[in-house]
Amino acid sequence: MPFNLPIFLTWLRVALIPVFVGVFYLPQAEYPLVWQNIIGTALFALAAITDWFDGFLARRWNQTSQFGAFLDPVADKLMVAAALILLVEIDRAPSWLAVIIIGREITISALREWMAQLGKSKSVAVNMIGKLKTTAQMVSILLLLWWVPLIPGVSTPLIGTIALYLAGILTIVSMFYYLRVAAEQFKSN
Repeated sequence: MPFNLPIFLTWLRVALIPVFVGVFYLPQAEYPLVWQNIIGTALFALAAITDWFDGFLARRWNQTSQFGAFLDPVADKLMVAAALILLVEIDRAPSWLAVIIIGREITISALREWMAQLGKSKSVAVNMIGKLKTTAQMVSILLLLWWVPLIPGVSTPLIGTIALYLAGILTIVSMFYYLRVAAEQFKSN
């Protein structure tokens, strides 16, 4: 198993998950909710930045590996799932929407693994719909974690909720896209 800075950043993202979740369970008498929001948002943002940065460095320094290609999406999915479950727990996101998003992530991860075993992983590679879904997801989670207005008079929770619903729609659309592409691969054989 290779160990380099990109792999370290991916492991760091995994290690941040319990810290990130734990912040919201600190006693509010000592750590007011506003500070929990700030610290939690900062930790999630750090995780999102390391997600981009580890991939960039791996490609730039030619340090890509099969292990890194496996661990990176797992770390991403775990962080997003933890954030969504936390947002449901603190009553900032509907549980049914979190289930749809997390369920899609598991389904498409399994589909990609299966297609990779069949030597067809390129057919279900990330596309623009998936990238838009991820962007909407990250923006929504960051805004829902932050919760207080960033701009006076503009409801951060409302914008975060709208972005989360958009992420949910893109989640469903992208899932059907990937399933259709996979089905076409099987028909052509």
